[in-house]
Amino acid sequence: MLPAQHKPTSPAEFRRTIKGGKRAGTRTVVVHFRNNTSQDTKFDIAAAGPRFGLVVSKAVGNAVVRHRTSRRLRHVCRSLFPDLPPTADLVIRALPASATASSEQLEKDIRKALRKCGM
Repeated sequence: MLPAQHKPTSPAEFRRTIKGGKRAGTRTVVVHFRNNTSQDTKFDIAAAGPRFGLVVSKAVGNAVVRHRTSRRLRHVCRSLFPDLPPTADLVIRALPASATASSEQLEKDIRKALRKCGM
């Protein structure tokens, strides 16, 4: 599980990242990236580090598959901490192909999408 300081805390923060950031997709995920320099959040962004939001819809599969996919994505997000600026906000939307992808494939796809976003 990701600590609270590494997660967006409101639907408005998800919306801000999705609408105001860069987007890149791969076969398994769509990554929305925003470098959050605003002061309208309740946490000190730079001290907290990058924040990750996950969207895993019913299109991915049943509840068991969605939870397994979410756990894999959270694990990948933890491995990305050192490679991202502390002000980064990411929303990762899982596509149906993510249900059968391995953790290694998910990490590879997320890193590829981040490169497409200019990271």
